[in-house]
Amino acid sequence: MTTVAAFFKAALRFFRDADVLLLVLSIISTVFGIILISSVVRNLDTEGGEINVQIGAMIIGIVLFILFSYIDIDIIADKSRILFLFSLLFISTLLLWGTGDKEVGQTAWLRFGNIGVQPAEITKVPFIIIIARMIVSFRERKALNSFISLLQILVVFAIMFGFIVIASQDVGSAIIYFGILIIMMYTGGIKLRWFALGAAILTAMTPLIWDKLLTERHRNLIRAPFVPELVDPDRTGVLWQPTQSVEAIATGGFTGQGLGNGRLTQAGLIHAQHTDFIFSAAGEEVGFVGCMAIVILLVAMIIRCIYVGIKSNNPLGMLVCIGVAAMLITHMIENIGMALGYLPVIGITLPFFSYGGSSIVTCFAALGLVSGIKMRPKPMRFRNL
Repeated sequence: MTTVAAFFKAALRFFRDADVLLLVLSIISTVFGIILISSVVRNLDTEGGEINVQIGAMIIGIVLFILFSYIDIDIIADKSRILFLFSLLFISTLLLWGTGDKEVGQTAWLRFGNIGVQPAEITKVPFIIIIARMIVSFRERKALNSFISLLQILVVFAIMFGFIVIASQDVGSAIIYFGILIIMMYTGGIKLRWFALGAAILTAMTPLIWDKLLTERHRNLIRAPFVPELVDPDRTGVLWQPTQSVEAIATGGFTGQGLGNGRLTQAGLIHAQHTDFIFSAAGEEVGFVGCMAIVILLVAMIIRCIYVGIKSNNPLGMLVCIGVAAMLITHMIENIGMALGYLPVIGITLPFFSYGGSSIVTCFAALGLVSGIKMRPKPMRFRNL
């Protein structure tokens, strides 16, 4: 078989067996995001190149989606210990070379010229695979709900969480890992009594966490949605973001003021409006219709991930699909919640729509795993493992 014939055969298999729907939804969402970002940054004093970064990240993401579609998730999961070590080493590089927002103490990015890489974003994919592999392994041994098994899962999470917070001070990204863990554990079969016990322990530890582990800035971020008096008196800074965001969304109305015509958006009055607060820019310029389009696209991807997992007949594949869906769910709820002023501002991107190459690449790669699971369903005998 010639190289050309082999290529066309592989391409035919991809379009026949891979999850092309997920790929199309991802591309549509990214292009929509690029349109919003191009409108937002036109009058901002930025370094430029945001659109080129997004387009480049989308191209890399599409390539990774295709490559991951051809990789058997069971083969990757068998290397979960290597994935865990890689994740810790990758995050640890921030201790030496991390850069970021010095005003808030974050060093969450590695910079290579004008290109930034966020390790905590990239390592979400290995984390999902690692947790899925552990849950399936314990289920096969009929020991999933034993104390030792749960302790091992929580230790892996705690190490990842701790490395992210210590190396980057990026509590927001670390919280996403917690959301992924909880949803995967519940779906994987962890009994509710363990969640009740965990909630009780966390409640008991809340005063200690609040007083000893959180800074005053973090405490104000948590209180801000519920205590309006905390908004900065000079109407600047991170506590003012939700107020401006809600105003922008409200003034957008049903159809918005038009791309490039948002009063607050074009004046640059919402901090991080092309990254964490892209939803508020959408609300002002494309209105309720545009915001609903964003929600529908993301929900469609989430539902598709869950559907592929259920149909996979593979417990490992099912949990990986749920983990990817959990990642999208947690990001979407937190990002839109803080844009609407209901949740604390913790610096979380809106998948596919916010500016950020690491986020785009990670989302495409994660959905590529789901596509790969669709391409190779397991025999029915695996269903009840």
